Amino acid sequence: MTPETDNDNRLVSALVRGMSILQCFDTQRLELSAKELMDLTGLPKPTLFRLVDTLCEIGALRYSERVSKYVPGLTLLNLSAPVLARMSVRQFARPAMQELADHIEAQLQLIVASQMRLTYVDVVQGRGSKVYRPEVGTHVSMSRTASGRAFLLSLPEDQREAYLSQLAEREPEKASFLRRRLDEARQDLTQHGFTRSHADLHREVQSICVPMQATRDGELWLFTASMPVFSPHLKDLDTEVGPRLITLVHNVESSLGNS
Repeated sequence: MTPETDNDNRLVSALVRGMSILQCFDTQRLELSAKELMDLTGLPKPTLFRLVDTLCEIGALRYSERVSKYVPGLTLLNLSAPVLARMSVRQFARPAMQELADHIEAQLQLIVASQMRLTYVDVVQGRGSKVYRPEVGTHVSMSRTASGRAFLLSLPEDQREAYLSQLAEREPEKASFLRRRLDEARQDLTQHGFTRSHADLHREVQSICVPMQATRDGELWLFTASMPVFSPHLKDLDTEVGPRLITLVHNVESSLGNS
């Protein structure tokens, strides 16, 4: 029996399919019809309706008569509460994040990386900040953000190369672009202690990211500061904002006993 077969045998297919339905929803797709869910999941109609009925019964989905589509149910919100509550990094970091965000009139984001996915777990808006506020729970781009590059550089080389090789098979130009950005990010980490976004995700926003040195429960935590390209603080990115963000991360690590 191969490792892949053994892994497949340990999975409950109905649960995997049910999760695939829930994962169709995001901040850009708040409402989906049965047809849209079939197209996104590739599930046969009878299977889809059986799973959707079950998800509605337990409150994970709800059918909205107003829009004649399915929407995420409150059970998902209930499930998110213990996830956020167990994240002690979030509780320790928030006051310092708010203080720094106010000082530099920017947005600070706390991001967690797990199983090759990056997710916002806290977003703090400083006084006067004009940066768009992403929702907690939203996925973060791996290739076009400072946090994505910091995470990829934290991986063992073979794991990082495997990710880049898979990306190159699907999107060769994107993989080539990311390799160049990773070379630059590696230099930034060495020289400054943070990575940069180069405004690749949003051309009007510049971001830097500082990762924690140690993982917690197999998760890597990353702290990002984002500000508009017209911010007067942008000129101090290397000399003030970056060092302050690094100090914040070190203080959180000390509070958690990671230093």
